[in-house]
Amino acid sequence: MNFGFLGIQFGFGLQQANMSPIYRYLGADEAQIPWLWLAGPLTGLLVQPIIGAMSDKTWTKLGRRRPYFLVGAILASIALIFMPYSSTLWMAAGLLWILDASMNIAMEPFRAFIADKLPSEQRTLGFSVQSFFVGLGQFSANIMPWLLGFLGIITLGAYGEIAELENANGIPNFIKYSFVLGAMVMLGTVLWTIFTTDEYPPENMEEFKKDKGSVAKVFIEVKEAIVTMPKTMKQLWWVMFFVWYGLPLMWQYLSLAISRHVFGAASPEHPDFEKGAFYGGVSLAIFSVACFTISFAIPWVGKKLGHRQTHAVFLIIGAIGFITMQIATTTTMFYICMFLVGVAWASIMAVPYVILSYSVPKERMGVYMGIFNMFIVVPQFISMATVPFFYDSLFLGDPRNALAFVGICFILGAISCFFISKDYAAVQSN
Repeated sequence: MNFGFLGIQFGFGLQQANMSPIYRYLGADEAQIPWLWLAGPLTGLLVQPIIGAMSDKTWTKLGRRRPYFLVGAILASIALIFMPYSSTLWMAAGLLWILDASMNIAMEPFRAFIADKLPSEQRTLGFSVQSFFVGLGQFSANIMPWLLGFLGIITLGAYGEIAELENANGIPNFIKYSFVLGAMVMLGTVLWTIFTTDEYPPENMEEFKKDKGSVAKVFIEVKEAIVTMPKTMKQLWWVMFFVWYGLPLMWQYLSLAISRHVFGAASPEHPDFEKGAFYGGVSLAIFSVACFTISFAIPWVGKKLGHRQTHAVFLIIGAIGFITMQIATTTTMFYICMFLVGVAWASIMAVPYVILSYSVPKERMGVYMGIFNMFIVVPQFISMATVPFFYDSLFLGDPRNALAFVGICFILGAISCFFISKDYAAVQSN
């Protein structure tokens, strides 16, 4: 059920590790980078609740959720292939809009797919397996430079330096090859899930067909779901807000921080600047290793501590990793910090969805999963819209300071966990 998620997260991993360097190669100013990342939250804000509501009302030969997996994966694969060939900054930004919208079309129904198919006692494990594939997919994407060097497709020096550097647009070849391979992985894994799983049809097909309605009805369904949102879901907002206000800064500034503080390269004109993208990818690979190795401990820890406490503990571990980056001056230090952050990421990708799946009616799982993803994209939008205004003042124009700030956001998210009601599973027993 979750294998297709590996390919989708492979695509997200490529985007997260490489978009900031791509933007810098194409002439973007460092402080403007969050604005160029706005495609993600904006497309998510529009796409996810609509796709969630539509998939609740869909039934085809491929089932309810799987048609969306297929359409999203095809469109995202096309965008991945073209991305590293961007000739201008705005071409890359435009392709990011297409890529993010397409991956959201494929990804959002995967959350509901797991909740649809699994009984309540297996959901923690189901979302933990999904978290495992999040980590494995992103690890596979981020380890691509090393793998391509091992296969002889790019040439690496003794310390991992890339000898064959660039395309005509200045973007390194290892990025180009990684994106093309990512398109193949995404489409292949999603097709595997589509053709090796099935879905349960509606219990009353005639009634279901009558209830499908129009596009306008989808918007009404989303509006009604927001108005009648369960209390626990509202309480999760603050946890999600703090975490996702900070997290975009990791993908935007990690590679740039490594370039500046490990290799002394603050701009693309410096000969060592590309090492930031290279070792930033390796750091995110280690982050992903932590995610998929820790993911299977989440059900056990959740039983011992409870879901709220588990998520708080894991967020504090991630906060330690981010704050420690304030003194990181070697790749090894960044690797250790990112491992701690990866522990938190395993929980971020699983525990909030477990709590949500227990707290909303099962027949409206798709629309509520879509709305819940607004809890991810709205904070990202606010972050990307506001950070450029204080990047040079609050962060002193230093990407490492931006990463330490994420740690503060994680601490606030951990505190917010304890404001979630203890009786969040009551709706499932009614």
